[in-house]
Amino acid sequence: MESVANRLARETSPYLLQHADNPVDWYPWGDEALARARSEDKPILLSVGYSACHWCHVMAHESFENPQIAALMNELYISIKVDREERPDVDSIYMQAVQGMTGHGGWPMTVFLTPDAVPFYGGTYFPPEERMGLAGFPTVLRAAAEAFRIRRTEIDTAGERMRAALAPPRIAARGAPEIAQLDQAARRLVEHTDRRHGGFGGAPKFPHPMALDLMLRRYRVTGDESLWRAAEITLDAMARGGIHDQVGGGFHRYSVDARWAVPHFEKMLYDNAQLAPVYLHAFQLSGRDELRDVCTRTLDYLAREMLLPSGGFAASQDADSPGGEGAFFVWTPAQLRDVLGDDDGALAARVYGVVEGGNFEGSATVLSMPFPLERIAESVGVPTEELRRRVDAIGARLYAARAARPAPGRDDKVITAWNALALRAFAEAGAALSRDDYVIVARHVADFLLDAVVADGTVLRTWKDGEARITGFIEDVAHLADALLTVYEASGEARFFEAGQRLCAQVVERFRGDDGTYYDTADDAPQLIVRPRSVDDNPVTAGQSSAASAFTRLHAFTGDAVWRDRALEIITPLAAAVAQAPLALGGLAAAMEFALSPVREIAIAGDATDAATRALLDTVWRRFDPLRVLAWGPADGIPLLRDRLARDGRAAAYVCRGFVCDAPVTDAESLGRILQAPA
Repeated sequence: MESVANRLARETSPYLLQHADNPVDWYPWGDEALARARSEDKPILLSVGYSACHWCHVMAHESFENPQIAALMNELYISIKVDREERPDVDSIYMQAVQGMTGHGGWPMTVFLTPDAVPFYGGTYFPPEERMGLAGFPTVLRAAAEAFRIRRTEIDTAGERMRAALAPPRIAARGAPEIAQLDQAARRLVEHTDRRHGGFGGAPKFPHPMALDLMLRRYRVTGDESLWRAAEITLDAMARGGIHDQVGGGFHRYSVDARWAVPHFEKMLYDNAQLAPVYLHAFQLSGRDELRDVCTRTLDYLAREMLLPSGGFAASQDADSPGGEGAFFVWTPAQLRDVLGDDDGALAARVYGVVEGGNFEGSATVLSMPFPLERIAESVGVPTEELRRRVDAIGARLYAARAARPAPGRDDKVITAWNALALRAFAEAGAALSRDDYVIVARHVADFLLDAVVADGTVLRTWKDGEARITGFIEDVAHLADALLTVYEASGEARFFEAGQRLCAQVVERFRGDDGTYYDTADDAPQLIVRPRSVDDNPVTAGQSSAASAFTRLHAFTGDAVWRDRALEIITPLAAAVAQAPLALGGLAAAMEFALSPVREIAIAGDATDAATRALLDTVWRRFDPLRVLAWGPADGIPLLRDRLARDGRAAAYVCRGFVCDAPVTDAESLGRILQAPA
């Protein structure tokens, strides 16, 4: 790769490597680029994107591969390319700046910085020439460089104001957190639910899994049917919509329309890892098999297409393929007939809403299920289960045929935080659905992460091709800690609990400021123009929210009140905001509910291979109960299991509150009655 014109060839990020052959003299983010900008007193052009981003590819082809535009960039700027998935800290700071300057943001993000990395102008996608009301990129390049040259004093002064504006403010607590704030948040979500199509607001529509889960959690406690109906409308609409891959399972990133019909086709690990448990919880609350099936199809997709031979999950699948955006996923009636024959092709068109003319780029259709199968079965005069079996067989044939198409690219870097979300989903679903294969995946991925990205006890952000790099952010450490506690609950292996406990301590030691504020970056991480602090689920649950969740659970496992105090440090200043902005703070709401509610501490003593022990465990896992922790397996290192013994050689379940336990029970029926009663 010595002939490559820029330095990105030495990187591991697939997104950065996509630009390694550009004629642009790209640098990765780091001291080398910043030092050169300062020594030459040249402005910096910062370009941020990610490998599955369609418009990032468009701008790359139009501008960064254009020799004339590249020459202009090389003449006027020190150009830095950043993968936002590797560096969410850089992305969050400069996205905040772009949104402040322009009123909107997105990717690709294009930001012009002073040599001290302070932003003075920015935007998102710029075309190569003036188009759609957008200035051409060469014009923007010249104008920003000219402004930097002739208005330097003004830019430097404004830059200091910008630096101050970007610094995260200290959030003062407004009273103690209350359960009533959670109910207010849930009601607000109901009010903002689209009653016709589900979801929140209009196009584009994003899934918001933590907000949906908040409604399910409060429905479980209050029995308020409006919460269930609002969540069910959205879950059903997404499951039947084009945002859900009807053939391969899993969810695309978002819908470009209000009806979930046409997605933006990239598939992100974090979306699927967060949505699968929501569908699991909805199934546990309702008993509706189709909700369970969405969960398992999503996890099966991840295990089949995203799990790497190394043991971690890939970050994403691209929106684009050699046939163009979405070409891998869409169908025409003729294509259905070619694969399925006339009869099954006609049925597939009816079931999946495929029509001449389509709903995507004028000819093809994104598969959806506009009508419930029960309704179609009634109209064609066959039993629903018979139709379901036939449709399942049709789906398998379409999947096999689709596999022969040119496939979208896959970003196969392992991101610690996103992998943690996935292993937690597999662990929980595996235990709840008696799917040992899912628990095995969770254990396998957990072992991989502990070996590959927890270097000398310090969590790193990414891994690819045997190399882990970039100091982990709070979301990496906290999500992994929280997930490992769930893997322990599903497997009974104390080593996962102990690893989660160590990582909780690391969150406090490396991300907590002296005033109790938690930051995105560790205290020993390279410094940026400000130390960022994210509080919202955008789109992954904020790191400090996940930390609060792990802390509250660790308190329930250990009885150590320090962990609850640490959680409340995070929760209390934001409790009022949870009630007002639940779409942004659903993850924090979950931690807040656990911290403020009666929690069951369940300890099961007995031989893990014994059928009676398994029956007790299944009784616990069958219920959706986010307000409990479960300890079982060897007692060493697990405070909740200390002095919890089997009874007369029989497995025994202890249900405790504040480490004060009821009399143990030895049969699943008795345990079920206890768990049905209010905590």
